[in-house]
Amino acid sequence: MPECNNIYSDKKTVTVNGREYQWPVQSTVVVCFDGCDPQYIDAASQAGLIPNLDKMRGSGFAGKALASMPTFTNPNNVSIVCGVSPNVHGVSGNFYFDRETGKDVMMVDSSPVRAPTLLSAFSRAGAKVVAITAKDKLRKALGKDLDGIAFSAEKANDATEAENGIGNVEALVGRSAPDQYSADLSLFVLDAGITLLETTRPDICYLSLSDYVQHKHAPNDPQALEFMVAVDQRLGKMLSLGARLGIVADHGMSDMADAGGNPRIVYLSDLLDEAFGAGKCRVICPITDPFVRHHGALGGFIRIHLMAPDIAIHDVLNFVRNIPGVALALPRDEACLMFEVADDREGDIAVVAIKGVALGAGKADHDLSQLSGARLRSHGSLTEQVVPFITSIPVKADPTHRLRNFDIFFALLNEAI
Repeated sequence: MPECNNIYSDKKTVTVNGREYQWPVQSTVVVCFDGCDPQYIDAASQAGLIPNLDKMRGSGFAGKALASMPTFTNPNNVSIVCGVSPNVHGVSGNFYFDRETGKDVMMVDSSPVRAPTLLSAFSRAGAKVVAITAKDKLRKALGKDLDGIAFSAEKANDATEAENGIGNVEALVGRSAPDQYSADLSLFVLDAGITLLETTRPDICYLSLSDYVQHKHAPNDPQALEFMVAVDQRLGKMLSLGARLGIVADHGMSDMADAGGNPRIVYLSDLLDEAFGAGKCRVICPITDPFVRHHGALGGFIRIHLMAPDIAIHDVLNFVRNIPGVALALPRDEACLMFEVADDREGDIAVVAIKGVALGAGKADHDLSQLSGARLRSHGSLTEQVVPFITSIPVKADPTHRLRNFDIFFALLNEAI
């Protein structure tokens, strides 16, 4: 059970992590549009391709919000379903170095999640709750303590009543689960959500998509526009079914290649080994996940752990800050304060790239052939922090409130921010 002091319900409201949410008055659906930089919506809107999103933006609420840092999938999805920043829920990346064990850890379950989710809280208060993810790596985290339905498109054919609260997903949706490296993975999530809206009428539904398209295609590329059309059609179907709908993203997306298509990468491990000695600085790329073809484990944010007692942090900081392509290098305490990350999940030094540059470990640690000849497009830095925030209902916005992507459930359920 989640911590009792973090959850309270009187059936009219549910309080989670210090925030009070009104009980849903209609099916409330949040779509985490993975990698959806605002430019994708702007490009599709200018081309007249997304009438449903445009209607939401005109008659509901449309703004921009800040994603949590670092701008990766796991910290932001968990932030959205917890309604709070990473320093509360503890998830700081897809991949991290455990200082206590000295081992690298890839997040594949809910073990790093320290706070209860509002999905779990509402389900335990009696609401019908559904969580559907594109990637199975997220499913267990978002389904933590959830008394409801939670499955992924990636593993839809493996879903069971015992494990996921539902079985025979492919038969229910009416088609087979798609390849994990496809735009259709996200569309399957939306199709499954529509099917459950039609059949079970969940009170709360969270749909988390994949950023496969955004990693491969710029906003005005035909493939990106085609994907926006397909998504918009499904959003329209949800609205026609009476859903109260919210759209946010976990992060934006940046092109990280030069004019010739060559990736612009700073390999920090190689530079640090040369300057301070091999193995004295451990570079962690927290974007690392099982979907290596998306980004080659390269993004705009890395962590440095000092592994030798004779290394002075100020020497490493000064060295890193003078590397071309580095926008910011902060010691742990400053990084935690600025980025709202838990102290024990941050490195000794956090490094953020300038726009259009990727940070990596060593050159030998990254297989660029995984990109299959495509331009490197990735995320993680401050330049991918601005994301769309759209609701199908009008929302009273406090002009003094700094809008965050994890405010979306609060906005939909409380009709205010």
